Amino acid sequence: MSIIRLLFAIFLPPVGVFLTVGIRGAFWLNILLTILGYLPGIIHAVWIIAKHDK
Repeated sequence: MSIIRLLFAIFLPPVGVFLTVGIRGAFWLNILLTILGYLPGIIHAVWIIAKHDK
């Protein structure tokens, strides 16, 4: 996992997802999750980054 993307995933979850997948469904879902609750946004962002760094 890139340390920069991981730090963005913790502090600004949508930015971490954007750097990983761009503007796709996962990005918009992460924005929604971050608005509804900060912790679900972080969890989703870390999951997306980890899934794409295999």
